[in-house]
Amino acid sequence: MKHSYGFGIALVTLSYFLFSSHDAVIKLLVQSVSVWQVLFFRSVTVFTCCLLIGGRKNAVRAATSDIVKPMAIRSLFLIAAWISFYTAAKSLQLGELTTIYFAAPVVATLLAGPMLKEHVPPARWLAVIIGFAGVIIAADPVGLKLSLPTYLALQAACLWAFSTVLLRRTAMHETSLVQMTITNFFFVLLTAIMLVVEWSNVDFRTSFMLLGVGMLGGLAQYTYFEAMRRAPVSVLAPFEYTSLIWAFILGYLIWGDIPAHNVTAGALLIGGAGLLIIFGERVGRKFRPTGASEDQLP
Repeated sequence: MKHSYGFGIALVTLSYFLFSSHDAVIKLLVQSVSVWQVLFFRSVTVFTCCLLIGGRKNAVRAATSDIVKPMAIRSLFLIAAWISFYTAAKSLQLGELTTIYFAAPVVATLLAGPMLKEHVPPARWLAVIIGFAGVIIAADPVGLKLSLPTYLALQAACLWAFSTVLLRRTAMHETSLVQMTITNFFFVLLTAIMLVVEWSNVDFRTSFMLLGVGMLGGLAQYTYFEAMRRAPVSVLAPFEYTSLIWAFILGYLIWGDIPAHNVTAGALLIGGAGLLIIFGERVGRKFRPTGASEDQLP
């Protein structure tokens, strides 16, 4: 039967545009507001929206879910990833930041074997090598230096990848809204503690931008999950790399950033690595015997 996945593709493309816009606004904010303060207001906004959308039933389910403890651990890795990412955003161009951060899917593939006991076929290993080469090139191998912002962006990618793999181990049976509710609840707690020493007064413009970050982040998550309901991951996954395009465009329009040649080359290699993984998965499913599980893929 022929399927139409156009709406799902449109939603996921919108999602990555919103995520890129969200990162651009945060890059503007962290020049004058602490990262902890930005993440606190973002988390409060998303958590409040989850409660309003899900109501009492969702709140009770989140509070009694058996994934609360694993999600608490995952939240620690995520908050560390965000702090690293948005601290790096103070110094790196948006295109550079996004390119280096795209090491995350490569690292997640690398971790899938030991952590999830997944069989990693040769094509996926080749993609890991290509993606790693792209990250190295984007991080400026000519200068032979690893600056602190570059290191923080790479650290954020590794932490995010680990948290993604952890999610696949513990929380795939729960609804997205429950996962978002639990995660943002812990984010609120963790960031609120740091506000005691990191708080700074904000004007109306900054307050509006902080609210906008929360709304952009929440809407981006919602459109992403809705897209996943309308089309297979293998169809949607290639559009993740539109984030690189949006990052380059927004970086140029807002800051006049022109990506260096090494960043552009690295982005192409990282995007190619992701597409290679996706192509390999689709070929594997095409030739998989009926009834075979994912773990039985060659």
